[in-house]
Amino acid sequence: MIRLKRYLPILDWGKSYDKETATNDLVAALIVTIMLIPQSLAYALLAGLPPEVGLYASILPLVAYALFGTSRALAVGPVAVVSLMTASAVGELAKQGTPEYLGAAIILAFLSGLMLIAMGFFRLGFLANLLSHPVISGFITASGLLIASSQLKHILGVRASGHTLYENLGSIFQHLGEINWITLAIGVSATAFLFWVRKGLKKLLLGMGMKPFFADILTKAGPVAAVAVTTIISAAFQLGDKGVRIIGDIPSGLPVPHLPGFDSELWLALATPALLISVIGFVESVSVAQTLAAKKRQRIEPDQELIGLGASNIASAISGGYPVTGGFARSVVNFDAGAATPAAGAFTAVGIALATLFLTPLLTYLPQATLAATIIVAVLSLVDLDAIKRTFAYSKSDFTAMAATILITLFFGVEPGVVTGVALSIALYLYRSSRPHMAIVGVVPGTEHFRNVDRHTVATGDRVLTLRVDESLFFANSRFLEDRIYALVAEKPDIEHVVLMCPAVNEIDASALESLEEINHRLQDSGVSFHLSEVKGPVMDRLKRTDFLKHLSGQVFLSQYDALCTLDPLTAHISESRTPKKAAKSNLWSGPEI
Repeated sequence: MIRLKRYLPILDWGKSYDKETATNDLVAALIVTIMLIPQSLAYALLAGLPPEVGLYASILPLVAYALFGTSRALAVGPVAVVSLMTASAVGELAKQGTPEYLGAAIILAFLSGLMLIAMGFFRLGFLANLLSHPVISGFITASGLLIASSQLKHILGVRASGHTLYENLGSIFQHLGEINWITLAIGVSATAFLFWVRKGLKKLLLGMGMKPFFADILTKAGPVAAVAVTTIISAAFQLGDKGVRIIGDIPSGLPVPHLPGFDSELWLALATPALLISVIGFVESVSVAQTLAAKKRQRIEPDQELIGLGASNIASAISGGYPVTGGFARSVVNFDAGAATPAAGAFTAVGIALATLFLTPLLTYLPQATLAATIIVAVLSLVDLDAIKRTFAYSKSDFTAMAATILITLFFGVEPGVVTGVALSIALYLYRSSRPHMAIVGVVPGTEHFRNVDRHTVATGDRVLTLRVDESLFFANSRFLEDRIYALVAEKPDIEHVVLMCPAVNEIDASALESLEEINHRLQDSGVSFHLSEVKGPVMDRLKRTDFLKHLSGQVFLSQYDALCTLDPLTAHISESRTPKKAAKSNLWSGPEI
């Protein structure tokens, strides 16, 4: 039963589900449904798909996540970045508006779902850690700018195309003479209205004495109001006949579930994009879920989240949808509205299903410019230019990775941007791990504490060299450790003992073990003993299973202070008799204080 609960979290939270919880979930579902209807239509168009596909992708996936997901507030559905990635991947294989294009998008969702579930069963949620936050932030910022630029053609009412910032803006510039001024008026007005709603409507309503709950609902209903007003205007003045592009007829009714067709070449061509969408979608989703869970002292299971998102994508595929993931904006809305369990997502699915059945005929005259305005306002909130400044000030290497991801995404496309981000994240990790922080340490006078000689006033002797390594030892940094120790011994001819201080070493792999054996052998040949101190229990257990300790020329000390007392009692005695203020004398080393 416990194992079943792991894969079906609903069996856990469902036991305590009561009327009050259901009321909270229903209220949250109502607010999210109002928000999700125009978003679903808009993101489907962003993906190059018919608008109803966005609605299909917002029904069964929410039910699937309610069954398999662990987050109480995550709202699954179409999102801007994944929609852009879908358009980029499928656009290379089929032409927009064709059955082949829709079929490829459905297969992309199905493949993504299978990959996510497989990663969940094999507990590969840790792979998300390989993407650094600056790289993810840079990719999302670039994607937001790219998406906004791709929607300018709908605001202007011109025909333009492109997959990069340069192509989008260049194509729009070439067609500026074709601007439809009515479309431009609708697009600019809708954009300005939605920005005002996001920034100022709630404050205005609260100032008028409205209760926060109702003010919040009306604020979230801003896109719905923009859709309703522009649709009425478009229908009343027959703007479709005046060059304004409208949505057109949207099929009513729910999709008939079916499995996607199998074409080995097409599936193989979509495998890499599906993997990239899976990783990016999971990282975005789990980041939001963990943030919201922490606010209520709840926790999520990343591996089970993989299964939940995988099930959602398979559900999307069999219901005629495209790849989905947890959305930041609507998840926050869901959380703020009081969602208590994943059942709120299932109730939202019911609302979207009802809209698909009964409201779609009312959207025939909806201008595409209104949906473009909805997308622009939504994605520009993803653009975080301050993060670029913060990263530059804190870490130049992280800034380099972030900047490269942004530039590659903007000027070469989404997939190259994702691949660059992943490659740079891994490269940075390996580079930093291959050059771990190492410090020569000495004892702080009057204590048994050892600190970096470059940062503290400490006592050191001429006979013992203590090197603290602040990283686990493995194949990537073992040679660096060797070179560091040999260089230090060569600089200090009076050294008789080298102590490797290991409080931060959590693991020593086979390559690092060979390096330690080589260090021991070469130091022994030069008349220097090699010692270890403060080795952690699990690391010591593994060393005991080898011959390394038998051939070790020195000893393994429980603490570095024990090592100093044994190997250099004179320095230990001097340090005991001196206070830190008296440290800068003959046998003591004085470095700059922090």
